Amino acid sequence: MSLSQDYLFFYDQLEKANLFLQSVINTAKKPMEDSEVRFLFKSPISDGGNFCGVADLADKYGVVPTEAAQETFSAENTSRMSKIITSKLREQGLQLRKMVANKESSSKIQKEKTKMLTDIYRILAMTLGEPVKEFTYAFRDKNGKQVTEEKTYTPQSFYKEVVGGPINGTFIMIMNDPRRDYYKTYEVLYGRHTYDGHNWTYLNLPMDEIEKLAIASLKDSTRMYSSYDVAKQLDRKRGYCDLRNYDYATLFSTDFNMTKAERISTYDSGSTHAMTLCAVDLDKDGKAKKWKVENSWGNEWGQKGYLIMTDDWFREYMFRLVVDKKYVPQDLLEKAKQKPIQISPEDPLFSVEN
Repeated sequence: MSLSQDYLFFYDQLEKANLFLQSVINTAKKPMEDSEVRFLFKSPISDGGNFCGVADLADKYGVVPTEAAQETFSAENTSRMSKIITSKLREQGLQLRKMVANKESSSKIQKEKTKMLTDIYRILAMTLGEPVKEFTYAFRDKNGKQVTEEKTYTPQSFYKEVVGGPINGTFIMIMNDPRRDYYKTYEVLYGRHTYDGHNWTYLNLPMDEIEKLAIASLKDSTRMYSSYDVAKQLDRKRGYCDLRNYDYATLFSTDFNMTKAERISTYDSGSTHAMTLCAVDLDKDGKAKKWKVENSWGNEWGQKGYLIMTDDWFREYMFRLVVDKKYVPQDLLEKAKQKPIQISPEDPLFSVEN
């Protein structure tokens, strides 16, 4: 069974539109030159995201199998739709700023925002299709044989049956950012998908600690959300990441000696692409030699959709990890409860593009 991406993507885009419009209202008294306002209008919406965003959306809207919500052309080709919605949101944002400047009542502004979201809903419905409210489904084994009676579900009841309960609260988010103090927590402003959701709030750890957590999880056959600067030293055909894939230094008779911290600070590297961390190859001492991730670029890419990374590469270009709390030592769980230090969403670590 696979879960529909189209279904949650609809609500992802609608919720991000609401997040943008409400944030514009909240910052309307700041000048357009303000860095926070500039950030909002620069990126009103995106088709990417992070794990806490998915957790919030799934907890709120449930999930459905692919058979109940087939992928549309726009779901797999988001560029045109995203540009249209982005342009409309910018126009709407300016209108809301004018209403605040003219001292319109809060109720009138909220009513207008709701009307604006109706426009966004219409665009999404015409491009992605309206989200399914109810469907029938029977579970099958890997050979396609039906193993349960056909049953009627809502997205929320199906979510409860296949997931078992809320995702939020079961995991902690980890980061490796050598520019900042380790064993401290940080929160990315606007690092969420829904206005009432959770920002990306993480415990910053050295790679040795991160690898211990990842290995403990994988030994128990539990995969993890993880993110990387995947384009660096990537052999796409083989699906292989190794610091020695391409020897540009010898070719051009120079050196490339920036540290991981320096690459982040100068926008040379950052967290650009999420993949599922699913396996590790250990040496006789239990140390990682290679890692395996499942990518989302299709089975024709790499090793039938998978990518192998050497541990040296992993340490340099891996950034985010989401770990089930049961694999995290108590002392780290306590550190993750610290009041987070807030970080700008325009921080280089989150702003780099492949």
